[in-house]
Amino acid sequence: MSIYATGLLWVGGAAIVAGLVAYLIRRLGATQGAVENNEAAGQVFTLVGGLQAVLVAFVLISLFDGASAAEDGSYTEADSVVAAAWASESLSGEADRAAIVAQARDYTETVIDEEWPRMREGQEVGDQGWNELSELRRLVAAAPAEDEWAIDQKNEASQQLWEAYKARQERLNTATGGGVNSVVWFAMVAGAVMSLALPLLFGGPRPLTHILIVSTLAATMTLLLYATHQLQNPYSGGAEIGPAAFVSALERLQ
Repeated sequence: MSIYATGLLWVGGAAIVAGLVAYLIRRLGATQGAVENNEAAGQVFTLVGGLQAVLVAFVLISLFDGASAAEDGSYTEADSVVAAAWASESLSGEADRAAIVAQARDYTETVIDEEWPRMREGQEVGDQGWNELSELRRLVAAAPAEDEWAIDQKNEASQQLWEAYKARQERLNTATGGGVNSVVWFAMVAGAVMSLALPLLFGGPRPLTHILIVSTLAATMTLLLYATHQLQNPYSGGAEIGPAAFVSALERLQ
């Protein structure tokens, strides 16, 4: 089932349940005399709802920024690997140059075929990628450089591999340790429940209007929480970032 269909079920289900609860409260007469409390309940709702809106907005903005940074980081990592391989073309040993380019291709293929599916599932990627990147660094360090230009290019390749290392570490940290922690989730869910419970205390002569207001509020709260859940892992869900940067890098390394 697509994320849009799932989201529609969650949002629609929450709206129906909240509307049913509001209807039952009206039916049982639990709102008798509640009109006098509308002003006080409205003030509390403004405070609770405002705090909830600020918290959810802060979390969503952070997740959006994290997804954008993750995508930029994937291109930084892939481009650094390509730059290191290209810089090694100035080295004197033909066998060394071929080995470095082949190792760069192996690393890129491992990221695409092995690591990305695991990141999509939120799993550990293992040590294969690290080992291949370390081997690439070793090949660059061991390659001979006979003149000043070759030495400069060898240093450039080493610097590019360091940039790839940092970008890789950030990518793995985001894939396995990112998202919203349990404390923030508790605050958001509790705030949504309280924001929804307060309008149930409101009274008025038009039950249908009251039910529609409660249902709309429940749908909105659920939509924001669902969006937060989908954006937790930038490599899956609604914010899914694909390995396009590494696919492009592999084409340049052929």
